[in-house]
Amino acid sequence: MSSTPPDPTRMDPRSIETLRAIMAALRRPVTGCPWDLEQSFETIAPYTIEEAYEVADAIARGSREDLCEELGDLLLQPVYHAQMAAEEGSFTFDDVVEAVVTKMIRRHPHVFGDAQARSAGVAKGFWEANKAAERKQLGKETTSLLATVPLNLPALTRALKLQAKAAKVGFDWPDTTHVYDKISEEIGELRDAPPDKRAEELGDLLFVVANLARHYGVDPEDALRGANAKFERRFGYIEDRLAAAGSSPEASGLAGMDALWDEAKAKGL
Repeated sequence: MSSTPPDPTRMDPRSIETLRAIMAALRRPVTGCPWDLEQSFETIAPYTIEEAYEVADAIARGSREDLCEELGDLLLQPVYHAQMAAEEGSFTFDDVVEAVVTKMIRRHPHVFGDAQARSAGVAKGFWEANKAAERKQLGKETTSLLATVPLNLPALTRALKLQAKAAKVGFDWPDTTHVYDKISEEIGELRDAPPDKRAEELGDLLFVVANLARHYGVDPEDALRGANAKFERRFGYIEDRLAAAGSSPEASGLAGMDALWDEAKAKGL
């Protein structure tokens, strides 16, 4: 005789077990949520990525209230994936927790190890060596230095990580002068590229720009997010000024909007 599932509405709202019970109820055949029952790892994965970006956005805006809410949304994602995995018998949420706990303890012997390990501190190259040992133990060894950089990272972030990996073995320009020269070269190649090669050449240019960001210690994703936000502010100024004059972007010419853009820039927007 099966036991009655717990009622999440009567459980402690501050407990992770309540969240797990909610997820189990949403995925329960017949009585669950039709939308949730239709989902799979593949369909939920984009939401997992999106929620991570929502967390980053809340941090960038300095809103602790939004950060709290977005962290909750992000926390739901591993609970969701673990529930689907439990249904197919591959692993459970407890397995997920055990895996990360074990990994964190193993990767921090200078904190959780014996007295000798703690006094030794973190040796240079420890993290890479530790991860390499883990891959070997799990049978995930690879002969390529770059193979450990995840394929599904945002393209600019992955470019940064690929370049950083190569730089560790000496494959890197010594200073930004060479990077600027390469950017000029790539701009010329893009300008002269036939239509069927423009995407490739544009990719080469973006890759070198990411390299420049790495040399300057700038995260290109953060830099582009900042540029996006600046564009929104300045274009919003254009819309507001035109609306105040009884006009709109559609009814205005490019010259007029450019002048307002310069106004916004002068105001520091």
